[in-house]
Amino acid sequence: MARTNFQYEKRQRELEKKRKAEEKARRKQEAKRETPEGGLDEEAGTGQDEPVPQDAA
Repeated sequence: MARTNFQYEKRQRELEKKRKAEEKARRKQEAKRETPEGGLDEEAGTGQDEPVPQDAA
């Protein structure tokens, strides 16, 4: 009867884990790129998009 090659199976599991980790890292990088640059300013309430009154002096 043939014996199971445990080293091969372990290596395949390790490679699958590595592929999943790389895919997750790639998705996180894409999510960072898709986030608008001014998104944090709007959430912080700095109001950069609102017009500034000129005669407030």
